[in-house]
Amino acid sequence: MLRMKFFILFFLSVSFVSCLQWAEAASYQLSMLPRYSTEEIYNRITPLAEYLKKETGLDISPTLTTTFDLYTKQLQSGRISIGFENPYIYVLASKNHEAIAMAVKGADGDKFRGIIITKNDSPVRSLSDLKGKRISIVGYSSAGGYLSQRLTLLDENIDVRTDCQVEEAPENKQENVVFAVFTGDADAGFIRESALARMEQFVPMGVIRVLARTAWLPNWALSVRRSIADEDKDKIIKAIHALPKDSPVLKALHIKAFRPAGDSEYDPVRKAAGIVSSPASD
Repeated sequence: MLRMKFFILFFLSVSFVSCLQWAEAASYQLSMLPRYSTEEIYNRITPLAEYLKKETGLDISPTLTTTFDLYTKQLQSGRISIGFENPYIYVLASKNHEAIAMAVKGADGDKFRGIIITKNDSPVRSLSDLKGKRISIVGYSSAGGYLSQRLTLLDENIDVRTDCQVEEAPENKQENVVFAVFTGDADAGFIRESALARMEQFVPMGVIRVLARTAWLPNWALSVRRSIADEDKDKIIKAIHALPKDSPVLKALHIKAFRPAGDSEYDPVRKAAGIVSSPASD
């Protein structure tokens, strides 16, 4: 009996020590939505991972995914502990991740929006004219190439999902939306406003007209897994907000800065995407 108690105590002690060692050795995977090539993503996030590892003393390493779907699943499952993603992917995973910072970049800072384009000689002259029309979009997960426009049209009592004929562009590329409008395959197109400056690379000047500029959306989110230890989370947040403006980490990410952010700032994205609740209301 004594030997049995001894073995039980020994087993529990070993298990306890193992758990402590596991906790101490907990590692965090940092990743970015694969909007670019694998090599490009690696070059963008590795300086951030190395900076956070140095500043926090935590075991943080970069990890790569190949598709939006795989990235989203790994964000939702918690395999990715620290993520950098567009607002739509963030809200999909926000029950398991929380925004701690928002990217600031370009002339519009911490926000961006979409535009609706038509051919210059199109009879479509107002938003109400879009009802029943063929619409080319970048993709249903595109914030600047679908969600911004949908949010504006919802305010005009137009739901593009039911009131229009919507088709995603091949390879979800902005230029393919422009081509569809130019060739007449679509009556109108949804693209990100920043893509406007590049439009003349794809079609002759003056052929495309901007019908409307649409709703502003919050920029990309830097998020952390909700279940990570508060102490570790605080270290990461502190390190992110201590980044100087001229940091090579920010330059590698192609942004100007990170600013503090909260989950509720992404509610307009939830509305546009038809996501009813946020983690705070669950």
